[in-house]
Amino acid sequence: MPNALIIGAGEGFSASLARLLARQGYGVALAARNTAKLAALAAETGASVHACDVTQRAEVEALFAAVPDSDVVVCNPSYRIRGAFAELDPDEVQKTLQVTAFGAFLCAQQAARRMVPKGAGTIVLTGASAGVKGYPQSAPFAMAKFALRGMAQSMARELHPKGVHIAHIVIDGGIRSSRRPESGDATLLDPDAIAESTLHLINQPKSSWSWEIEVRPWVEKF
Repeated sequence: MPNALIIGAGEGFSASLARLLARQGYGVALAARNTAKLAALAAETGASVHACDVTQRAEVEALFAAVPDSDVVVCNPSYRIRGAFAELDPDEVQKTLQVTAFGAFLCAQQAARRMVPKGAGTIVLTGASAGVKGYPQSAPFAMAKFALRGMAQSMARELHPKGVHIAHIVIDGGIRSSRRPESGDATLLDPDAIAESTLHLINQPKSSWSWEIEVRPWVEKF
């Protein structure tokens, strides 16, 4: 049975992906700083649950020691603040970078250390519109997501020849959730649809690997 580890799990895309992978026969592990929110999803998918603050190297190392044999690792941690550039709180900016970029690095590095010797595995990194275009009053998130995308591209060029598939997904648009219900004709991204696109990436044969895809609703401007 293949195994998948989803880091930064919660509702929305990561929950949809957990359900889809469980239906596909994967053993699923879920990691988040707040594990209480994962109880219902874990019960539904049979997933194991692990507490992890991705900004803490020791906690990330402990997570991968507890879940050492993942065929798929999804790096989904994210934190963001908004505000006028001149008024941003430097501590909050630093946290945005630590969670969204540095935390993803720590997780991806641990995954790569286990996959490279086997010459197999998939590491999925969750990007955003902010990783390809900086929006006003969103400089910290752009900084973090640009860094994540650059890391993913570098990883792909280094690790694809070693048999490890790196896949960066630019999620360009709002995702439907309980906090953001649909209004109109499918103007938000369906988390189940993003999960299906992710599964396609995971299942790609080596002869046609994508290092990056963009997903967006049909009305999104780009």
